[in-house]
Amino acid sequence: MRRFVFAATVSAAALLAGGAFAQSTPQLRVGGDVSGTLDDGDGTMGSSFGTPENVEYRYDDYKVNARRGQRLEAVMRSDAFDAYLQVFAAGQEGLGGQSLAEDDDGLGEGTHSRLRFVAPANGTYTLRARTLSGLEGGAYTLSLAQRRPAPRAPRPTGIRLGSEVQGSLSTRDPEAEDDAGRYDAYAFRAAEGQRFAISLNADDFDPVVRVGQMTGGSFVESAYNDDGVGIELNSYLIFTAPRAGEYVIRAMALGSDGLGDYTIKLDNAPPPLAATPLAIGSSAEGELSADDGVNDGGARADAYSFTATAGQRIDATLNADAFDAYLELFNAAGESIDQDDDGGEEGTNSRLIATLAEAGTYTLQVRSTGDTTTGAYTVALAEAAPEPEPTALPFATVTQGEIEAGGARDDDGRGYDTYVFSGAAGARVQVVMRSGDFDAYLQISKAGAFEPLGSDDDGLGEGTDSRLNFILPETGDYVIRASPLGSEEKGLYSIELTDRGPQPEPGSILIGATARGTLDDSDGLADDGSYFDAYAVQVAEGDKLNVTLVSNDFDAFLDIGQDKDGTWTSVATDDDGLSDTHAKVEWTVEEAGTYVIRARSFAMGQTGAYALTVERRP
Repeated sequence: MRRFVFAATVSAAALLAGGAFAQSTPQLRVGGDVSGTLDDGDGTMGSSFGTPENVEYRYDDYKVNARRGQRLEAVMRSDAFDAYLQVFAAGQEGLGGQSLAEDDDGLGEGTHSRLRFVAPANGTYTLRARTLSGLEGGAYTLSLAQRRPAPRAPRPTGIRLGSEVQGSLSTRDPEAEDDAGRYDAYAFRAAEGQRFAISLNADDFDPVVRVGQMTGGSFVESAYNDDGVGIELNSYLIFTAPRAGEYVIRAMALGSDGLGDYTIKLDNAPPPLAATPLAIGSSAEGELSADDGVNDGGARADAYSFTATAGQRIDATLNADAFDAYLELFNAAGESIDQDDDGGEEGTNSRLIATLAEAGTYTLQVRSTGDTTTGAYTVALAEAAPEPEPTALPFATVTQGEIEAGGARDDDGRGYDTYVFSGAAGARVQVVMRSGDFDAYLQISKAGAFEPLGSDDDGLGEGTDSRLNFILPETGDYVIRASPLGSEEKGLYSIELTDRGPQPEPGSILIGATARGTLDDSDGLADDGSYFDAYAVQVAEGDKLNVTLVSNDFDAFLDIGQDKDGTWTSVATDDDGLSDTHAKVEWTVEEAGTYVIRARSFAMGQTGAYALTVERRP
């Protein structure tokens, strides 16, 4: 549940929203603040949804517009729960999305959160206000402010090969441009291809070592390490200079407020791991031992190389009884492109399925993630089943299918079937997948390389069956992946595709009038799957209005805004402002014009009768 108290005024320019966001996601402008409540009507995410966090939490999302390089600070306070903040790039806030930054207790006042981040590009971002863990929720406040520009980086101190330096991070040290915290800088010269071992040890904070070059007055990072393997929180990084020149080491804390004493050392690195050839379709018996070389993180490891063609899919497994297996895949440039810890069929074994973008030589690295770092293992490399040709999925027809153990597997190890259909830009489609054998999971992508545009786990509201509602962004072919949520699940399912047609045109409502209607599955569709009826209203600047939405059939939600060129911009929203499930917005119009009131449900799939009233405030 969200109740919004936007400070001062909100200009139309400050409310521009990216089309990738759910239409019900409210805007939080820089300089604004919000009062809200996390409760049973809000979004949840976590282990029950198959995310890697292994924790369930409740959240509210807000859209934030930012310029490239803009330094922002969000503060979330709550006395009801442990506050946690995340920020995502557009389209990355869903299942498995990677945050740009996050914070737990950064405010330094109990369990309140302070998140600082720098926008990497002009655009719209998602700020997520959530519980650290658990679904208990409660009241909170959230503010967003702009920070002052970072000071110019000072000239670094020189550090010689083989030397060890004592240092201390303090409030007098400079702050990193990306708000990662304060740092000390050390410079050294390197020849192209020269390898260095950099260690950073500290008892007062969790140390982080970053290496890069100064370009145009800005630090451009080349390598990074937080926790070296087997040395607790201390950092250990093996760095290979990509070109000759001067490089800079930044000694930092993991948290933006970490301060204290440390020791930094620059050494020659041990020789790189020698890779054993391993042909696709073969396996090898090996053993991790104290005589093995170390990888760039300082861990004992074995390496296996293989060649592949562009677009080839590989399936690598690592089985070990003596240690917790870990597989990592590197490209020809030595860049890590995929990894897996416990994706194997049992215990702590690993399994890695990947589609290789380019032809060339790749390397699999075998190591342990636990306290036991030695022991025998078996590594196997096979060609994964190619992505199957999609089957045409007709509209308004129930199609039967089966996920089998030997079928195609996605990069998360799930079995799946693919279906294709054609649609026009702006069309609303609904895909329903039911299974009595497994937890159904749906994803949709444009035809070609599969990149999910939307997904659903339990959206049908009937156990673990899925319902994916989606508005097609452009005319063309689209691919549906039907799969279990878990990698070991299989069995029978049914899938049905429905064309809901274009979004309906809004009706109209006059100030002083009441509209009575019914939400059903033929109504407008928000990106989050909720239905709405739309009413256009003509207002004048300074009008003071009360807008109420009452329903005994669903949890009412009001969203007032404008739809310009397919982009919905909210100016006011409310969930339970009138009572537990009835909505009310006290709206003071800032700019005259025609606005649209969306009378909708808070949660996806809810239907029923309602009454919408627009009246002047006394």
